[in-house]
Amino acid sequence: MNAKQELLGKLTETFLSIKCASIDIEISYDITKHVRLPLDYSSEQYEEFLSALDIEYDSGYGSQNLFGRVWLTNDAWLERGEYDGSEWWNVKTLPNIHKELFNKDISISNITDTSEED
Repeated sequence: MNAKQELLGKLTETFLSIKCASIDIEISYDITKHVRLPLDYSSEQYEEFLSALDIEYDSGYGSQNLFGRVWLTNDAWLERGEYDGSEWWNVKTLPNIHKELFNKDISISNITDTSEED
């Protein structure tokens, strides 16, 4: 899998763009490449960021190779998912605020378990 193409594919899928990013690429057991894209980045910085991600890795076997987070527009972000040697980008979004929290009054209550014990 190409890390750059994987990220660009996820961005295309979500219709969002990058706000900033912090990604670590494990090149070998003792070498990690740190790739950072700052807030308010320039087009040159964006191209350099993508170029640094233009590497091949095995996304379906072995240990995880990519770590980090990519902050996106609209309060969403990407973070790495991993299971049994496979890895991918997960899209995360802020949860909606419950409507009762827009009420200016504080609410404190006790919740009692009313289920009967056997």
